[in-house]
Amino acid sequence: MNEFVRGLKKGFPICLGYIPVSFTFGLIAVKMGFSPLEATIISFSNMASAGQFAGIRLIEGGAPYIELIITTFVINLRYFLMSLSLSQKVAPEMPFYKRAIMAYCITDEVFAIAALEPDDVSFPFFGGLMTTPILGWTIGTLLGSVTSSLLSPMMQGCMGIALYCMFIAIIIPPARKSRKVTLAVAVSILLSCFFKYVPGVNVLTTKGGGGWAIIISAILGAAICASIKEVKRHRKMRLAERRVS
Repeated sequence: MNEFVRGLKKGFPICLGYIPVSFTFGLIAVKMGFSPLEATIISFSNMASAGQFAGIRLIEGGAPYIELIITTFVINLRYFLMSLSLSQKVAPEMPFYKRAIMAYCITDEVFAIAALEPDDVSFPFFGGLMTTPILGWTIGTLLGSVTSSLLSPMMQGCMGIALYCMFIAIIIPPARKSRKVTLAVAVSILLSCFFKYVPGVNVLTTKGGGGWAIIISAILGAAICASIKEVKRHRKMRLAERRVS
């Protein structure tokens, strides 16, 4: 019980941070034609933030199922890596059903807190850690979807940029410290502008919600940055080999 309460305390700040973003999701979802109940169920069953925003935009744009599946898969691909990493911090004897329950709420913030634990992550601790973020994300969506009709169009438009503000807050600090992150951000911006404004290819952003543009930009951007990093690493290895010889 003490571990569960400790997890609740650790997860409470995440809960507070999730409420305004999920409030925006609920507001946008209702604006796109979803009912408050549908928006709340989406949040409760996904806990995917960016994947949810992209998903409802694709649904609104009439994107085919394959585009919706691949887009959300690419956006949420990071959760696979988080799950693999976190699997090394749980007790080997933990049963599969408990691991499956933990996997339900591996978000960026929850993973960060769990990964910083000095010892193995116990099921009671992670249960408490995921409880408050789930409540914050779900309740925030419900509040946003129910109160959307009470907000003026100007206020609704302002709330629509909350997700972008969150992403900016995430990428700017590491970009200031790492040139590699800065390069990845710059490449992503250039690719996004390319698919948005270049005639002929901008059809990827104007039809179906822009899912294919997101897929291509994410994969191509990651490939370019990984290639540059790999070239630099091989160059250093060749220089080291010449010095030895």
